[in-house]
Amino acid sequence: MENKNTVREIRLEQLFPEVINKKMNEWRFVQMCACRTPDGYELSYSFCKYYDMETLRLVIGTDDAISSITQVYPCAAIQENEAAELFGVKIENMSVDYHGKLIRIDKETPFKEKG
Repeated sequence: MENKNTVREIRLEQLFPEVINKKMNEWRFVQMCACRTPDGYELSYSFCKYYDMETLRLVIGTDDAISSITQVYPCAAIQENEAAELFGVKIENMSVDYHGKLIRIDKETPFKEKG
């Protein structure tokens, strides 16, 4: 049996329903990754089940806000805080919000501006 590793592009309004679906189907949350694009951010949420991995990828604008997934996967708190603090991603309703105090940095949101 071959293991699957897929990346699936989704829209912002699909994020929370997809995350709930993953949880209900016993997928583990693995990581959230943020990176800058010319007009905003690319966010990747990876999930594993057995040896299969699926990444949900969405592109949002710099002014777009996303809903936290910590109500479904509490372990996402650190990675969501990191995305907010380092990149300036607007994440609403985090169950644990460090309010910009998770990482000691010299400059606020150092990766927000595309270089």
